[in-house]
Amino acid sequence: MFSHIMLGTNDIERSKTFYDAVLGTLGVGPGHIDRYRIFWRTKTGVFSTSLPIDGNPACVGNGSTIGFACSSPEQVQAWHEAGITHGGQAIEDPPGVREGPAGKLYLAYLRDPDGNKICALYRMPAA
Repeated sequence: MFSHIMLGTNDIERSKTFYDAVLGTLGVGPGHIDRYRIFWRTKTGVFSTSLPIDGNPACVGNGSTIGFACSSPEQVQAWHEAGITHGGQAIEDPPGVREGPAGKLYLAYLRDPDGNKICALYRMPAA
């Protein structure tokens, strides 16, 4: 459904350091800086951060969350730890299992250094 997702940043180098670490835990290689943007490319899509083109400060989308698919609870944990180590802020409940209509999910939430809400998600197999 999506070709790419782009979030605003106010510090391109800080954003690259943070997302290289967090996305690296998911097997994504380092981002490529293109003028005022960074791109992390995979077979399934592109994630990017960008200095705002209009010159105004980047701001957080209230109610917005970007979720990254993980292959195991351990990968979710590694993602979360990499994020904290590289300037992210832990938010909501600690990483762990949540149960709901969609089944069991292993989730972790962070705010990136610019305040964007991001999530790591592993869909646990049905019993």
